[in-house]
Amino acid sequence: MTENLQGLIRAAYDDRSLLEQTEYAAAVEQTIGLLDAGELRVAEPGQTPESDWVVHAWVKQAILLYFGLSKLETIEVGPYEYYDKIPLKRGWAEAGVRVVPPATARRGAFIERGAVLMPSYVNIGAWVGSGTMVDTWATVGSCAQIGRNVHLSGGVGIGGVLEPPGATPVIIEDGCFIGSRAIVVEGVRVGKEAVLGANVVITASTPVIDVSGSEPVEYRGRVPERAVVIPGTRAKKFAAGEFQLSAALIIGHRKASTDMRTSLNQALRDFAVPV
Repeated sequence: MTENLQGLIRAAYDDRSLLEQTEYAAAVEQTIGLLDAGELRVAEPGQTPESDWVVHAWVKQAILLYFGLSKLETIEVGPYEYYDKIPLKRGWAEAGVRVVPPATARRGAFIERGAVLMPSYVNIGAWVGSGTMVDTWATVGSCAQIGRNVHLSGGVGIGGVLEPPGATPVIIEDGCFIGSRAIVVEGVRVGKEAVLGANVVITASTPVIDVSGSEPVEYRGRVPERAVVIPGTRAKKFAAGEFQLSAALIIGHRKASTDMRTSLNQALRDFAVPV
């Protein structure tokens, strides 16, 4: 089924005039419906633990086409009024998701049974796993992939990545703890069970430096599994002098544990990580 959808979506993305034909417009609508139901994802883990994530560019193309097809309209939810192109998700009780007012999730996002949305925002194309809490005023951007049993603390900003369609979205893997006001954008991947302290900012170009050993080890665009990360700086010389630029410092690693809650609490105590 998806092979046929892929062909129609890719053709319409290259030639928008095709959307005037029912078959192509219906393919866009069907793709968004599959995303909304969790039967399709923008990106998904590889088939083995060693394989990388797979990005489905054509699904992002469908989202971009959906914006073009949709019309602005007034949406009323109790005393709230919105004016947007994309409907809000509904049917939370049947989905088994706790949603605290005024949390908002757009159609085309998928929130797995057992997740909790405090007053927060989840954009189209995003995937949020079971047992995850999206805390107050946290934002999950378009197409971001949030694993199971993740805690996005208050004010966390997970960036959206829609263009180019083949670009990897932000990925927060299972069991991560993202501290208050932390920001993760530009397709950064945070490995399983990692801890980001409060106010950590990681972009694709931010140096993520492991300072827990005898020599620094630098990463870009990703945080290794079980890393414990705090905000930091690194000196750089310019013509006008030496200045401190933003960096993220890995100061240790969580211990492997079957009791992830115990492991997380211990990590926060051991490394005095601000949350």
